[in-house]
Amino acid sequence: MTYSFINKLDVVGRDVDKQKIIEILMLPDDKNLSVIPIVGIGGLGKTALAKLIYNDDSVKEQFELRLWVCVPEDFDLKKTIDGIIKDATGQSLSNLDIQQSQTFLRDTIKDKKFLLVLDDVWSDDRSRWEELKALLIEGASGSKIIVTTRNSKVAFIMGTHPTHNLEGLSHEDSVALFKKWAFDQKEKQPRLDLLDIGNDIVIKCQGVPLLLKTLGSLVYTKDEVRYWARIRDSETWKLVAEENDILPVLKLSYDHLLSHLKRCFATLSLFGKACEINSHELAWLWKGLGLISLTGEELSLEDFGVQYLNELWKRSLIQEVEEFDSTLFFKVHNLVHSLATIVAQHDCSSVGLNTTEISEGVRYVSFSSTSLEGISNFNGVPPFLRKPTSKRLRAIVFASIIDDEVITREFVRTCISKCNHLRYLDLATGSFEELPSSICNLKHLRTLLLHDNKRLKKLPDTICELQSLQHLSLNGCSELGDLPKNMKRLVNLTFLSITTKQKSLQKSGIQYLENLQILALEGCQNLEVLFEGACRLTRLRQLIILDCGRPISLPFGELIALEFLEIQNCELVLTKENKSNFPSNLRALTIVQSEQVMELLQCFNESSHTLESFTVSKCLSFTAVPEWLPNHPCLKFISLIQCPNLLSMPQELRSLTALKKLWIDDCGELSERCQPTTGEDWPKIAHIPQIQLDGVKVQWTED
Repeated sequence: MTYSFINKLDVVGRDVDKQKIIEILMLPDDKNLSVIPIVGIGGLGKTALAKLIYNDDSVKEQFELRLWVCVPEDFDLKKTIDGIIKDATGQSLSNLDIQQSQTFLRDTIKDKKFLLVLDDVWSDDRSRWEELKALLIEGASGSKIIVTTRNSKVAFIMGTHPTHNLEGLSHEDSVALFKKWAFDQKEKQPRLDLLDIGNDIVIKCQGVPLLLKTLGSLVYTKDEVRYWARIRDSETWKLVAEENDILPVLKLSYDHLLSHLKRCFATLSLFGKACEINSHELAWLWKGLGLISLTGEELSLEDFGVQYLNELWKRSLIQEVEEFDSTLFFKVHNLVHSLATIVAQHDCSSVGLNTTEISEGVRYVSFSSTSLEGISNFNGVPPFLRKPTSKRLRAIVFASIIDDEVITREFVRTCISKCNHLRYLDLATGSFEELPSSICNLKHLRTLLLHDNKRLKKLPDTICELQSLQHLSLNGCSELGDLPKNMKRLVNLTFLSITTKQKSLQKSGIQYLENLQILALEGCQNLEVLFEGACRLTRLRQLIILDCGRPISLPFGELIALEFLEIQNCELVLTKENKSNFPSNLRALTIVQSEQVMELLQCFNESSHTLESFTVSKCLSFTAVPEWLPNHPCLKFISLIQCPNLLSMPQELRSLTALKKLWIDDCGELSERCQPTTGEDWPKIAHIPQIQLDGVKVQWTED
């Protein structure tokens, strides 16, 4: 999956290619649809070039509608249509059938002149393309499609214009790109001996931007000549020359990772090529598999995850990285995903519903979106789970949204009985009403995902015997009744998310979970009070309360370690005692859909100046940024979304020198006041490096 935004400063040497294609886009055209293919090997920058064209001002003026979709590897028509619709409308319509999706697409583009980018097309199945083309001709004449592909046959089938064959960068541009990634930009003049070796490396990269970035990242901050020479003189380059394959060079970056990062990198193969991955979920997977060891209290698990991913990012092994509220969201380049698959082949395997065998050494299996297409022939349990090799499995992962008929009671029973060494078990979106009591046999289980099971009514008491359990997700289980009474026995539990019909969590014993760090309550419509009396949640760092129907009383005075608080569509009981005990050491505060927003914000007036992230969303009664906000010198991120009655920014905002990002979306007059140079409030925010107004990045400089 790719997206259309690009920082132009990240692209070098593509001005001529860009201009050639823009000239074709500007040509008068009586056809309803013209297709321009861009062809080149992996890593050459086809997607980057398409992004430059897509975001060019002259192109924006030429087309009424611009659309971007990453095409599934099998060119699945329904997924492709849904992707186009989502980009056009912002709506996810995956619940529609194929006929409804087709109608919606035709209505969306009807009589509109559009530019559509079909990125990363693999399938040369002409019939798939003809089906999609028949729908796209509903657009106005002059509509254009840009196709990026590695396959010249795809270009022949789809193209109506001559193929634009993308070549490698010139030597001059290659050197410029390599230097940007290999040397600290603050250095006025890099060392000549390193430049000489770097020039040799550049020549061997043959103008492939992905290689130049990856190897530049690899030698960045390395001052030893012998280290640079070792990269230059590696035997790997012979494989590139002989087999015309750049994967061996990418593997150089993997080879130079520390051992713990190598194991973490390999698990990226468990996610499909079209997956967006977030750092928090990945960190919990790594912890469940024993790949992250928390030796002290100085960093949280989530911080460790971000730290590890930053190391991979520095080496260009992940891309399209976005940070939001201390979480990283990223993608993996297809070639890097292939590398992860190769290095993980003895440990990880992508499986399907009808997979019969897995290799003896495989420890982790994942079901990806493409591997779940055999559901019509599915008999309840994948055959490989019944084989002796399943005994060695440590993780069962579902890397995409699945049909709720896949994870049945029979599936669960088989996992428990055959795979009793599991550390990580993903049973989310299941269709069983009761978790088998035999779950207690999974003595090594650290992560159990049960969320979004709309039929789950009861958990067995035996779940409390899982002494190794660290992560339990029950959110979205709308039919779940009372929780087991002895949950205090889950002594190693650090993460718990819940949807329950209970009025109080007192009887479950959750308040005695001394190691609990994250507690999320979602859709608990009857909940009125968490607990009364003694509470030992002295390590609870994060509390999330979403869509709970009644006013809830929270024991803030007992939550002495709380750093992250999110309140969404919930009302809190605000007594005089509660107000005086509000958390004082928060790092992140998020308030969404709250009529109490101004009263809640007043409660934080006396808090310590520790806030790093501040978000208010969908609050009609939010009329003023709190006066105390500029008193938080560590504040890095402010997000204000759909608050139409918020009219201005405080003057004191200019004193927040640590502030890195400001998001303002659909806030009426405030959005106008914050427009670059012309807005009345622009001088108050102009110092902020990254500013996004109504979905448009109006200022975007990297640190």
